[in-house]
Amino acid sequence: MARPPTPPSLDGLKRQIARHRDQRSASGGSLFVRETFLLDRASARRKALEWFEHFPKAAYWTEVESWRQLEGDRIEFTMRRLPTAD
Repeated sequence: MARPPTPPSLDGLKRQIARHRDQRSASGGSLFVRETFLLDRASARRKALEWFEHFPKAAYWTEVESWRQLEGDRIEFTMRRLPTAD
């Protein structure tokens, strides 16, 4: 009489789920990727345009999340986007 097949181990899947949850909690649980820059005004404008070209707003919900002008005409700003366009 044949034995029923042994189900595959779910250890790898459990590790992958745990790793994903750890990464998500470390990022504050947000679905967005954020990056903060501190650049002179012209470089800040170029960097923001670079993000919008590389990660189109319609697909990635790219936006300048926050910005402020600092002494010496320097701009600190945070860009935000979705990790993928899926």
